[in-house]
Amino acid sequence: MMPAFFLAHGAPSLVIEENSYTEFLSKLVAELPRPKAIIVFTAHWESDVQLISSAQTHRTLYDFSGFPAEMYEMTYPAPGDPALAGRIAELLASQGIPSRQDDVRPLDHGVWALLKLMYPNADIPVVAMSVNPFLSPAEQYRIGQALAPLRDEDVLIIGSGGTVHNLRRLQWGGGQPEPWAMEFDQWVNEKLVTWNTEDMFRYDELAPHVREAVPRNEHFIPLLPIMGAGDRTRQATLLHQVYQYGSLSLSAWKFD
Repeated sequence: MMPAFFLAHGAPSLVIEENSYTEFLSKLVAELPRPKAIIVFTAHWESDVQLISSAQTHRTLYDFSGFPAEMYEMTYPAPGDPALAGRIAELLASQGIPSRQDDVRPLDHGVWALLKLMYPNADIPVVAMSVNPFLSPAEQYRIGQALAPLRDEDVLIIGSGGTVHNLRRLQWGGGQPEPWAMEFDQWVNEKLVTWNTEDMFRYDELAPHVREAVPRNEHFIPLLPIMGAGDRTRQATLLHQVYQYGSLSLSAWKFD
């Protein structure tokens, strides 16, 4: 069975950085069998119904501004997988979860910046998934549960976001991790390791410093379907966790 991962994508410039996290991502795939396809829930594609990319080939979306010119020359021309997109829609429908397919949208940096570090040859089919900020955490979890059978079909499922992602509180000059950011992550870490879904589904009420850590929920959401995709074994392992700019957490979780 292929594991599922929640991976922070940090700032868009992650793709050109050299640090412990980018080194970790580049080495992570060496421990994995080659996936038949990759599904990525991306924080940068919000919708009020679950959308599934069904393009035959992917263009690259530069959904950021003010970054080095070389980033706007990068591409990630991974093939799409319309057949897998259709299978995803069927699995969701079987659980009463509505969805639509989208054969137009390019891959945003929540998808391609991560995958360019992990699979730089762009030769594995990719299907991107939107996030719906209006669903409850329990409903987000159910989406992942619906897709869990794909792990038995050699499909790698990734959630791309960030547990602590408050751009207004960043210290662009560097700085030590903010205590509130670390306390929030410690709370999340404990709930994942103990698989406490009751508390995780109420993270926005119970977690310390949640308003600072999660000012909007779009970057936190991808963690929940990935957790759902791991519901069969309920085993979460923290592989890497560091901080950038004081309050941007770069966390990697494996659900095996």
